[in-house]
Amino acid sequence: MSYSKHAHLRYNILDYCFRKRSFTFSQLHEYVNEQLSYYYENEAVSVRTLRDDLKVFRDKENGFAAPLPEKARILKYDDPNFSIAKCPLLDYERYLIEGAQQLLQRFENHPKYDKLAEALIKFQDEEQQGSTNQILFYDHNDEYKGIRYLKPLYLAIQKQQVLKITYQGFHDEASYTFEFHPYVLKQYNRRWFVFGYNANTNNPKWSIPLDERLIAFDVDEDVSFKENKTNWDLHFREMVGVVRPQNAGLQKIVLKFYNGREQYFKTKPFHPDFDEFFEDDKKDQVWFETIVNRELIQQILSYGKDVEVLAPESLKKMLQEHVAQMKSYYI
Repeated sequence: MSYSKHAHLRYNILDYCFRKRSFTFSQLHEYVNEQLSYYYENEAVSVRTLRDDLKVFRDKENGFAAPLPEKARILKYDDPNFSIAKCPLLDYERYLIEGAQQLLQRFENHPKYDKLAEALIKFQDEEQQGSTNQILFYDHNDEYKGIRYLKPLYLAIQKQQVLKITYQGFHDEASYTFEFHPYVLKQYNRRWFVFGYNANTNNPKWSIPLDERLIAFDVDEDVSFKENKTNWDLHFREMVGVVRPQNAGLQKIVLKFYNGREQYFKTKPFHPDFDEFFEDDKKDQVWFETIVNRELIQQILSYGKDVEVLAPESLKKMLQEHVAQMKSYYI
């Protein structure tokens, strides 16, 4: 079995080709090398290695047992619903996963590796379902398809590539295209967003959700990448969520909790830089500075009757309007 350099990346490329494209062997060879060069400059696969990859796909005992006909001029799955993503891990792949977990144990006391270790455990648990009882049950959005954009956009940011974005909002009658210079990716509420410079609106902090509204994007090699000096860590710490209204300034938010719910907030705050009051009669209150946006209001409303906005007055009025509108639904 072929396990040469970047083998699993090649397998993913080949799986896509056999499901979505119709290539002869020479066309397939050209396309695979084109895709490899996108991820790794000056990298290429030989004809011999590509033939070995096809053997892995067809191998019914130690490979993927793919429905890929022998001696066919056009290389394509007989079953369009087949994908190696639906296949169990190969023995060698299990070995790689276990090796990665052992490597991570060296960093187990470093918080930045926690999420990767968690992801590997989740992956293993899903692989083992069917042979053993399920152990992990975690919050997951099965309908979220935008994750497929994550890696291409990550690479575009790394390579400082300008993109032509085709987008259609939920209330737009038609799609439109604009020039976009991507800078950072952020996850919020189980959804990813890419932030960057929208050249059409001259907005250096434009956000795009990675979901069905993002129809497509292509690299525009004729436009120079526009650098950005934004402190993105500070940008995100100054607000809840991802939507920042134009010209919005920081305001001091004071919340009062009931029924002991302040303890829940303190263990899972929706704003990381909150402070507590020293006075004994304010132990059920917290405060923080942030901009007021829709996500902040949604988080406050998630506490229902167990929270009260004490300041600022403008936010209190917004909550009063929400409560009045909600009340009208149940009269």
